[in-house]
Amino acid sequence: MVTTIQVDEHTLLILKKLKEELNASSYDDAINKIAVERSGHYAKKHSMAGSLAKYYKKGETLKDLLKELQDERRKSDRF
Repeated sequence: MVTTIQVDEHTLLILKKLKEELNASSYDDAINKIAVERSGHYAKKHSMAGSLAKYYKKGETLKDLLKELQDERRKSDRF
């Protein structure tokens, strides 16, 4: 749904500058980028907390998991 809003000329100039600085495709995109940044939503959405959970096996400790990951890394061609 598209909605038209009224802004004064000064606000329009600010929006134009923000759109350019943020490399936004539209004013709506620029406003969303600023709103997400200010609200901290981006940080919460992209948290790395729990990112190792997919590697855990039942009954495995963090120490066991880290040892397994280190062993895998050592076997790879990276080192």
